[in-house]
Amino acid sequence: MQGKRDHGGNLDAAIAKFGGARADWLDLSTGINPCSYPIPKLSQTAWTTLPDAAARDELIKAARQFWSIPDTAGILPVPGASAAIVHIPLLARPARVSIPGPTYNEHAASFVAAGWEVIAGSGKADATVHVHPNNPDGRLWQADDLTGTLRVIDESFCDVLSDATLIDEAARPGTVILKSFGKFWGLAGVRLGFAIGDPALLDQLDAMLGPWAVAGPAIEIGTAALQDHDWASQTRLRLVADAARVDGLMTARDATLVGGTTLYRLYEVDDAAAWQRHLAAHHIWSRIFPYNARWLRLGLPPASGWQQLENALT
Repeated sequence: MQGKRDHGGNLDAAIAKFGGARADWLDLSTGINPCSYPIPKLSQTAWTTLPDAAARDELIKAARQFWSIPDTAGILPVPGASAAIVHIPLLARPARVSIPGPTYNEHAASFVAAGWEVIAGSGKADATVHVHPNNPDGRLWQADDLTGTLRVIDESFCDVLSDATLIDEAARPGTVILKSFGKFWGLAGVRLGFAIGDPALLDQLDAMLGPWAVAGPAIEIGTAALQDHDWASQTRLRLVADAARVDGLMTARDATLVGGTTLYRLYEVDDAAAWQRHLAAHHIWSRIFPYNARWLRLGLPPASGWQQLENALT
């Protein structure tokens, strides 16, 4: 497995190649909820003072309740899950890490940069990384799959499937579970995430990130969102319906559903690059993959974008 980075969300490149203004485009290349959590009114001090311990503790309390985190597990707010991904390989001496793929490639890139040998299968390794559910195919893992003295579980997309979480594993030594705020709540620009698990490892990670790693506005927004359980429940129901609607449009065009989550859908098509060009001609950006020429991934459109997608697929 190579450490090469490849991502969706590169809309600027699509505009440069296919034309149009940004306002014309529908970006379905990511798995970010298009109907984001409504940002609450923020205090003036969130902007003008350094984040204080009491506000951070309130965020941690809300996170512990929302995810039913074991009492013995630690919780560390981080400036986006990606910030934790970069630093996690530094928590142990470089050796071998198993990262079953294909999967989100930032994990492999970070371990390679830190001097680890990355293996793609399930061979013997000192560390393991499991993206749960997996990106892009939505595969779910079980506790029995987790091995190694350093066990990383990336649950960035697991909030759409709260019953599938492996959060109880956070109580086991050597475990770090990642949560992303930007995807399910649709506020990627807030740059907020959480590392949950072995307190000793989180103390190391905290020291690497330095003081005031999470901004005051992010703390207030995250606290409000994590306390709003009704919004989360209603959002899960809406995502199920919207994902089924995208499936209906795609399968009517002879695409085959491979998997995914209710935030992104993975299809097998005859020629993914040709599909991407066709959609781009309608100013819709999609995700294709360098390792599979027949896989096409689509996120969900906002309410205002359904007609544009339907027009492109009819």
